[in-house]
Amino acid sequence: MTVTDLVSYEDALASYDPVMGLEVHVELGTKTKMFCGCSTELKQDANSQTCPTCLGLPGSLPVVNAIGVESAVKIGLALNCEIAEWCRFARKNYFYPDMPKNFQTSQYDEPIAFNGYLDVQLEDGEIFRVQIERAHMEEDTGKSLHVGGATGRIHGASHSLLDYNRAGIPLIEIVTKPIEGAGTRAPEVAKAYVAELRELIKALGVSEARMEQGQMRCDVNLSLRPHGREEFGTRSETKNVNSLRSVERAARFEIQRHAAVLNSGGTIVQETRHFHEEDGSTTAGRIKDNAEDYRYFPEPDLVPVAPAREWVEELRKGLPELPRVRRNRLREEWGVSEHDMQSMLNAGAIDPIVATIEAGADAASARKWWMGELARNANESGRDLASLPITPEQVARVTALVKEGSLNDKLARQVIEGVLAGEGGPDDVVEKRGLKVVSDEGALSTAVDEAIAANAGIADKIRSGKVAAAGALVGAVMKATRGQADAARVRELILEKLGVTEG
Repeated sequence: MTVTDLVSYEDALASYDPVMGLEVHVELGTKTKMFCGCSTELKQDANSQTCPTCLGLPGSLPVVNAIGVESAVKIGLALNCEIAEWCRFARKNYFYPDMPKNFQTSQYDEPIAFNGYLDVQLEDGEIFRVQIERAHMEEDTGKSLHVGGATGRIHGASHSLLDYNRAGIPLIEIVTKPIEGAGTRAPEVAKAYVAELRELIKALGVSEARMEQGQMRCDVNLSLRPHGREEFGTRSETKNVNSLRSVERAARFEIQRHAAVLNSGGTIVQETRHFHEEDGSTTAGRIKDNAEDYRYFPEPDLVPVAPAREWVEELRKGLPELPRVRRNRLREEWGVSEHDMQSMLNAGAIDPIVATIEAGADAASARKWWMGELARNANESGRDLASLPITPEQVARVTALVKEGSLNDKLARQVIEGVLAGEGGPDDVVEKRGLKVVSDEGALSTAVDEAIAANAGIADKIRSGKVAAAGALVGAVMKATRGQADAARVRELILEKLGVTEG
């Protein structure tokens, strides 16, 4: 089904209620894998970070990563979950080429954290509570590289290569209870939930949660049911969605697709789906298994995990300031509206702004540059703010140069452009491009005289009391000085020379 085959979003929601379930996998930032001592460092030679344990060779025995367990407990506590007094791992059995053991060590009916919730704020300030079913520990699979095709997928490829460096990387899977009652705002709720969860994970320091690098990815489960019916419809599961915008688009597309199938008398197939960034559509993957199809049974090679209550409470006391609490504090400190704070959250600008303030900038200037010039650049280049090649310290230096009068806003934008282009730090760009404000009074006075002489008619208007006309002369001087004059000082000189006093 293509985008053109869909019913409109409004028509879909006029007949059906969407029910969502979101499964988010978070790659933990541990130094070693979940059940062995292999490094988790990225971008190493293929299959160079493997051992008999993560390859599942006969006779090898796994050992649980203690930091992985600690991270799982922290996540559970931050999600208001109950922490299990006793839990264990299970084998999830299924064949997949990049899973060397032919089973995944995970948790099934005994997760380490369960029965929690996360409150998320929507764009208009409404708070929506998402109930958490569970957060459990597991390991990642390896990676398949399909060679010879046009799309990078297995279809059309001539052969496939397998890299098991990622096999065994610690994961926490966070599963929501069915999300009901969101109505037309269901896609927005999905995006807001993943955004809030990402901020929480980063605040805990257990993962960088960079979605574009696969450190956090979301499976969007969605079904529709006719208004007034209690029974859930058949769900689809759009796998491995890796951006906030895509989570929202995937949920929206599936609502429209399900409605189109149901309206035509068709039946929804329980299956996995692939999301396509180029048009926001999804396509069928494989028929989705039910839990019993995985033949779960307790992992015989691992002892149960029994977090001591005293240790759990110590971790609870040591939790950092959580994102919503922090945002409310910053909003009051900065004197901004909830809408502005939400915009900064959506742009991923809060942490860069805080770091820029810590580097010496005032709050207003830090917000101005990150939410203005830098947000525009990130949007045009399709990147996250945090991935731009400029540091908070460099932005703070730009604000300092503006404050001391060495740069005006126009020149500051050029300095930022140069830093982003790899021309060095702000001072290097100023030096190389010759961008300092012209502050020599003699040079400014000469430029003003020349502008007045060249625009006698405008000068007469100003003398007659039409002070607003001074803008044209200011523009002439700025053009003559290549934008490097202080516009405010230029205006003062113009009015002084013409004998005009504002008031």
